[in-house]
Amino acid sequence: MQTRLLVLIAFFFSLLGMNLGAFAKDWPAPIKALEAQGVEVIGSFDAPGGLTGYAAVHQHQPISLYLTADGMHVIVGPMFNNKGTNLSEEPLDRLVSKPLADKTWKQLESSTWIADGSKKAPRVVYVFTDPNCPYCNKFWSDARPWVKAAKVQLRHVMVGILGPTSPGKAAALLSAKDPVTALSQHELQQTSGGLKPLSPIPADVRAQLDANHRLMEQLGSSATPTIFYMDASGRLQKMQGAPPTEMLAKILGPR
Repeated sequence: MQTRLLVLIAFFFSLLGMNLGAFAKDWPAPIKALEAQGVEVIGSFDAPGGLTGYAAVHQHQPISLYLTADGMHVIVGPMFNNKGTNLSEEPLDRLVSKPLADKTWKQLESSTWIADGSKKAPRVVYVFTDPNCPYCNKFWSDARPWVKAAKVQLRHVMVGILGPTSPGKAAALLSAKDPVTALSQHELQQTSGGLKPLSPIPADVRAQLDANHRLMEQLGSSATPTIFYMDASGRLQKMQGAPPTEMLAKILGPR
């Protein structure tokens, strides 16, 4: 697993406010000692050489711990076999990465978004979008070939954070009779101002925007666009900013 993904996953665990202590058990003394130093232990797994493995998080990074057979010492870090294979990768993926990815995807599904593309598209990509964000506009434009070919559905999780008119424009998009058409018209005219801000913003729409912003922060994002997608291996990935050309196929799939 790439280091970037490991850091992302650990950062998610920290920001999602998950009560990792709920997973705690009566761990051996060396593991408890590490917990006292801020290590959060998620679960245990079998390990070779008479060791017992533990999946944990420390300083926003997933780490593996290995308790010696006498139960008196712990080794911190990945374990490799004689072929150079990282034996810590699979248990960290199983105990940390996949459960969190599933939870995150469900949170994104439950957020307030505008669907851009066919509901039958084989790929779904979530993107936190601000109506005044030029990089969001670039990603929207770059994605047109995939969207028009029904290869991907972009789900724009609307936020209003970049400027004074951002909340009103995001609210206007969410409140439109046809949000999909409104979004398209806005993005086509974004450089000249786009959609007129809605004022006042209805309380229910304001609540939706606030919830989207909270989720964005919980997922470790502070700028738009922030893109969440599943890679070719089925792992959750995150990218912040307009993707370079060479990344588009990885995010959106084959054209």
